[in-house]
Amino acid sequence: MLNFESLEISVSPTEKFREYLATKGKRLTQERELIVAEVFSSHEHFDAEQLVERMSVQKTGRRVSRSTVYRTLGWLEESGLLRKVARTNDRDVYEHDYGYPQHDHFICKSCGELFEFQNEDIAKILEKLADDINFRMNEHRLEVYGICEECSRPPQRRHKKLDLI
Repeated sequence: MLNFESLEISVSPTEKFREYLATKGKRLTQERELIVAEVFSSHEHFDAEQLVERMSVQKTGRRVSRSTVYRTLGWLEESGLLRKVARTNDRDVYEHDYGYPQHDHFICKSCGELFEFQNEDIAKILEKLADDINFRMNEHRLEVYGICEECSRPPQRRHKKLDLI
């Protein structure tokens, strides 16, 4: 994974989420706030079970239930603070977009590894294509599936004793 510089944001993810929840008639509980803090503590791809595990080992003294994690992930996605990047090993993989520059992904269909990249040429091509049909593009999402270098290596075969004679 590349390390992109974070973008400067005027409103924290927690405040954005608080505003979103208010539109749904819900409030930002301590547990939901802990989940937002954990999700935005680093830009890592994760699935719900990994987040449940991370939340269970926190030293805050507060327990966050699995159902609260799953429900909060759904609301974070609805609010636009989080997005599903891919589905690997029968699990949805998430990343946060808020405060992070536009980027795309290569996804290995064998091991599920995600590789982030930025490419201005791709963005320019998409803008040109959109312009050609008078389409107002405001963002794009590109996911390229294939096999990573590690998974495409031939397996190392151990020689049988008879082959060595």
